[in-house]
Amino acid sequence: MIEQWQIEQFHQQGFLVVENVLTASEISALQQDFDTWVEDSRHHDNAWGETVDGRARFDIESDHSPEHPSLRRVTSPTEISAAYLQTALKSRMATIAAQLIGHSGTRFHHSKINSKLPHTATQVKWHQDFLFTPHSNDSLITALLMVSDVTPENGPLNVIPGSHKGPLWSHWQEGRFTGTVDDTVVAQHCQNPVACFAPSGSVCFMHTRLLHASSPNETACPRTLFITVYAAEDALPYGENPLPSIHTGTLVAGEDSGLIRSTDNQLRLPQKPRGASFFVQQAGKDLASA
Repeated sequence: MIEQWQIEQFHQQGFLVVENVLTASEISALQQDFDTWVEDSRHHDNAWGETVDGRARFDIESDHSPEHPSLRRVTSPTEISAAYLQTALKSRMATIAAQLIGHSGTRFHHSKINSKLPHTATQVKWHQDFLFTPHSNDSLITALLMVSDVTPENGPLNVIPGSHKGPLWSHWQEGRFTGTVDDTVVAQHCQNPVACFAPSGSVCFMHTRLLHASSPNETACPRTLFITVYAAEDALPYGENPLPSIHTGTLVAGEDSGLIRSTDNQLRLPQKPRGASFFVQQAGKDLASA
């Protein structure tokens, strides 16, 4: 589905943007469902809905109002939308993710929509996904499907090329899992980011260890990403899935080897957020400690 030079670029830089992964009709089906949820959000002033672990499915930003909807997260949309389920498990996106993982098989781990509607405050601080979803090995990929056009101005993903080959930085500060690296890491390692933007239907495939962040959307153009995490089938999860789903563990490529592969990592296990999403952790509003 992709060329060898693209695979090599992914392993060297830790990310790869591929355009035209989904067709216009496939994107239209995803956008239609998302638009329905945005309209529904106008009738809510707090997170609502329910996922398999009892937390809210739909999460809204602090600047949300009926006149200015700011739906920032839909958890496990595969459970409530045939279009999102098809995209996560049986699309070119899943096939390319499996090609990049490159082992005997690939499993679906979890999915969500992260959206920045026009002129909304949602931002994501610097972090590494692996610290939220540690496994016995780090053959995991986060696939970020651009449901809307993503531009340099509307809050694109910013990454640090090659940082997936560096250390796993602690996401704990003062006894609390904040879901972010500390300020010294940002100052020393996150000053020359690369923005990942492309037309609707494109996908940014990102290594689970890559440092990344994004800024608020200060434009009139929405920035909506369908984010799916895939893992090698021989990667054993450590701890609880932060976004459990009835589809977790589904094979999207290859077969079950019955084996567990380990890589040499040392880390402190994360805390699952009490609120609807990790945004509450990054904002310092989830006060669980250990």
